Amino acid sequence: MQQPPSSGGEIGNASASAAARDTSPFSISLLLLQCKLQAEQIQTVEEVGRRAGEEEEDEMQYKNLGRSGLRVSQLSYGAWVTFGNQLDVKEAKALLQACRDAGVNFFDNAEVYANGRAEEIMGQAIRDLGWRRSDVVVSTKLFWGGQGPNDKGLSRKHIVEGLRGSLKRLDMDYVDVVYCHRPDATTPIEETVRAMNWVIDQGMAFYWGTSEWSAQQITEAWSVANRLDLVGPIVEQPEYNLFSRHKVESEFLPLYSTYGLGLTTWSPLASGILTGKYTKGNIPADSRFALENYKNLANRSLVDDTLRKVNGLKPIASELGVSLAQLAIAWCASNPNVSSVITGATKESQIVENMKALDVIPLLTPEVIDKIEAVVQSKPKRTESYR
Repeated sequence: MQQPPSSGGEIGNASASAAARDTSPFSISLLLLQCKLQAEQIQTVEEVGRRAGEEEEDEMQYKNLGRSGLRVSQLSYGAWVTFGNQLDVKEAKALLQACRDAGVNFFDNAEVYANGRAEEIMGQAIRDLGWRRSDVVVSTKLFWGGQGPNDKGLSRKHIVEGLRGSLKRLDMDYVDVVYCHRPDATTPIEETVRAMNWVIDQGMAFYWGTSEWSAQQITEAWSVANRLDLVGPIVEQPEYNLFSRHKVESEFLPLYSTYGLGLTTWSPLASGILTGKYTKGNIPADSRFALENYKNLANRSLVDDTLRKVNGLKPIASELGVSLAQLAIAWCASNPNVSSVITGATKESQIVENMKALDVIPLLTPEVIDKIEAVVQSKPKRTESYR
């Protein structure tokens, strides 16, 4: 390694040369002191380089959202279930800051989450934290806005009024992405496409996407958009985890290349099942399955076959020295068609653990993937070889 110059520059070097020729005790002491200072400088340079390398390993990665220029963190955070149901503004602030500290820049919401309270909490938390709006990507989803006949669906009326309501609750001038939370069979797709383009033209959103739409419905939306020279949906938000794979790995395959479709996937832990914390008849009191509104989901999800597969995955995670949650999130994020994996958490410690999943991705060798597949046996019949 090339040694850095001493703090004295050329004069210091000249002094060192002179000291080397002078054998007096003072000159020898001076030479030893200068050598010590140079050694300390070299150690400092090496330490900085080592720390930079460590930071680079833990650094969040950012990916384009489909073919758009919008860059989103590979792992993101969503407000479903937590904000308004389990967390207040103070707790939300702590969680959002923990996400930002880990490099997360994408935060997902919806008008229906906690009947709008989730948007209010997220907006207030971001405002109280003093973040620059341009530093974060915020999305919301429209479909279920209220009880009135025009308070739900994807009509032009609800898209415009629903987004205005979301922006008011978020206390923001715009969202980066607005999603159609579900398909609407009662509204012509052309009306929905035109309405989404209108809110974009008005500066209320930058991009639009879909959530839990079929490939056929997304294709139809793009067909209408192309015919009318309008913007099509750049992103779909489907469920994706080790137990739910068909859409992402099979049905949507033509859409990635044809339309450059991006994915922001939800439920990487299958509503917490892939954390391994649930067992037959044992539901932690602070978990989402303990909430009254989610007891039916718990009964449908916590079946013997699923729990048996979860237990089969635990040794694989242990062999890698990682948690089951980290393994499950890393598996989702390793799919190159996934732009961002939306995670959820009620505790800062969960966020810290989830973010470490990025370090697990390089550990998912073909041999490890084969072990996982042998346990879950959920690979779709028609699937692209992207592993």
